[in-house]
Amino acid sequence: MAEIINGKEIAENILNNIKKEVENFDIKPALAVIIVGCNPASKVYVKNKIKKSEFLGFNSILKELPENTSKEELLTVIKKLNDDENVNGILLQLPLPKGLDEKDFLDEISPIKDVDGFTTYNSGKLFKGEKPYAVACTPKGIIKLLEAKNINLEGKLAVVVGRSNIVGKPISALLLQKNATVIQAHSKTKNLSEILNMADIIVSATGKEEFIKGEMIKKGAVIIDVGITRNKNGKLTGDVDFESVFNKASYITPVPGGVGPMTISCLMENTLELYKLQKGME
Repeated sequence: MAEIINGKEIAENILNNIKKEVENFDIKPALAVIIVGCNPASKVYVKNKIKKSEFLGFNSILKELPENTSKEELLTVIKKLNDDENVNGILLQLPLPKGLDEKDFLDEISPIKDVDGFTTYNSGKLFKGEKPYAVACTPKGIIKLLEAKNINLEGKLAVVVGRSNIVGKPISALLLQKNATVIQAHSKTKNLSEILNMADIIVSATGKEEFIKGEMIKKGAVIIDVGITRNKNGKLTGDVDFESVFNKASYITPVPGGVGPMTISCLMENTLELYKLQKGME
């Protein structure tokens, strides 16, 4: 029977430590969030990020732009925030409306203000095994979950299902840095069940509802479920069939309450770390 990794609890500890530290600052860290258009899910995510940053004592700057914002207008907003010495972190909420390609904008964010760790500079540093200014928040949160449970990664076989730039690729890089042996699986991978059955650690980030079943994992595997979907009954579920996996795994993250809370806590931690870098505090 698996031990549930309580991401909500671990994330709260991170946030409380940040809040205590920020209380001692005369000038507070400032996080700027840009949202373009009126995607309902994005609006909820942005609202939560702003609310959390204000709870921590950060200065929050919200740039809400209309659906028909042009490429030039969005680039101008990013440039102004880059040039503003009072802004320490910049986040461009994705996805962007049709007609705007995220590739045209992410690299325009100053790497030392790239709180999501998505710029080519920061992701490139990560893949080279060097220290970026910021690491993508969800992968960073996954490593913190594993560390919180003292799960040794050295020499272990880790299978990452998914190859996105946001989760799949960076978590593979981080696992390699911890001396795990990493297999990057994806939609074209053949014999996935056999590969998963060998894994000591499985990180799944596909968004396919409950597709990893108990018979696909070996006894004692550590399961990190990044996926989140709403099933036909309105219930939030992950990539993993929790009930069938629970009795075979050693550790498992729930959905919700596992990886999700860690993502936002690591976003706030990145903001603080970028602030300290810019202020020459570390």
